Amino acid sequence: MKLLIIEDDKYLSDSICETTNEMFETEQAFDGEEGLFLAEQNIFDVIILDIMLPHMNGYEVLQHLRKKQITTPVIMLTAKDGIDDKIHGFKVGADDYLVKPFHREELLLRLEAMVRRSGGLLKENVITFKELKLNLKTKTAEIHGEIIKLNGKQFDLLEYLINNKNSILTKEQIFDRIWGFESDTSTTVVEVYASNLRKNLKKFGYDQYIKTFRGLGYMLQENGEGDV
Repeated sequence: MKLLIIEDDKYLSDSICETTNEMFETEQAFDGEEGLFLAEQNIFDVIILDIMLPHMNGYEVLQHLRKKQITTPVIMLTAKDGIDDKIHGFKVGADDYLVKPFHREELLLRLEAMVRRSGGLLKENVITFKELKLNLKTKTAEIHGEIIKLNGKQFDLLEYLINNKNSILTKEQIFDRIWGFESDTSTTVVEVYASNLRKNLKKFGYDQYIKTFRGLGYMLQENGEGDV
């Protein structure tokens, strides 16, 4: 699971990273423009967004995201407990609010609830697609009790596809999500890993569910209709 923290207070941002490191892999942005750029990649499961930010405030960031049809769940952080701020935030597309200072446990509970509502990581750390089961804690995959041998990035790719089944994921989205913005490699690595993942699933007949959209990306779909 991937979390974006858009917060200009570096101490607080680092503290949130430390608090959430067992649930999420985190990216940090320290102003509104940088945060919007990262959020627009649409590769995150949750965004924590401060209201008062340099260059562009949290409301403006959220408005831009929702206008682009990016529906990533957003928890807004505010130093104020006023109802007007909350109303404005919800109107522009916030999913939840957290008033600073907040307790570590409250943040974790809100994140868990938000991810659960959006169909992501469950408490038991298992996600499924048909008879395929992924244990996110042990990083193991199995079908009918038989373990499928996947390396780390193949597992991450399969997890990302399952969490976004029936939606096209571009090669750029997959690359940024799994290899990261700072990676020295190129998006061609996505094709290599997708091909290897298919080979490992072929024994079980599950390779047919990974559809390739040539020049665009991949989708895990409920019926196996091949590539287009």
